[in-house]
Amino acid sequence: MALSNVCRMGGMATLVAVLAAAPTVAWADDAADILKAMSQYLANQENLSLSFDSDVEVITPEVQKIQFASSSQLVMSRPDKIHARRTGGYADVEIVFDGKTVTVSGKNVKVTGYVQLDAAGSVDQLVDRLRDAYGIEIPGADLLASNAYEVLTSDVISGAHIGRGVIDGVECEHLAFRGRDTDWQIWVQVGDRPLPRKYVITSKAVAGAPEYTVIIKEWKTDERPNANDFVFTPPAGVEKLDLKALHSWDEIPPETQAMAKGDQK
Repeated sequence: MALSNVCRMGGMATLVAVLAAAPTVAWADDAADILKAMSQYLANQENLSLSFDSDVEVITPEVQKIQFASSSQLVMSRPDKIHARRTGGYADVEIVFDGKTVTVSGKNVKVTGYVQLDAAGSVDQLVDRLRDAYGIEIPGADLLASNAYEVLTSDVISGAHIGRGVIDGVECEHLAFRGRDTDWQIWVQVGDRPLPRKYVITSKAVAGAPEYTVIIKEWKTDERPNANDFVFTPPAGVEKLDLKALHSWDEIPPETQAMAKGDQK
């Protein structure tokens, strides 16, 4: 159904009218409070595990939107241990960090093997280093940062509490935020466990406004991880690789990235 037709529907038309009349540069107090409560709750959890599905969109030169889907699992023990795995149609990537060494391994790709780096420090420091130096993202990292509220709102110019929604049967508070280059929405579980259940980022600076969507299927905050979760043992016959291999283990296959940039005809 076209958006213009959707907006003609009674309930949706009312919502659009309300949003259009709302202030464009303002922080709704309750939106800030809900996001702070979520961030503080997560930061207070020493041990976390979750599983989620994610979709990332690519816009081709012909303005066709292509979506790539993957599933992820993550286990974290604050402040300095994490194990994350992302399985998609083009790569099976695993990150293991024991507080001193991080291992990134890739399977089902053209270059199969693993890379290890000395990276003593916290998970927060590891996230920044992998992102800034190698372009590697740990799934869900912004939501799990010890200062998640500051990370999430660093570029926010306005925010609103839209209302409530239901994600996978769980009632949630629906928040929407605007930034200079991106808009994002988050659905936070209602009650004394304010867990994020859905997170959508829209890239306004790219034609076609592609989105990155995360839907969290399972949260555990009351189980201590097994120490072996943070130990990487290379499988037999798997080769240790040079750092350049990191650039080939993306959610989007290289040929599609080239197509999106207009490098292929």
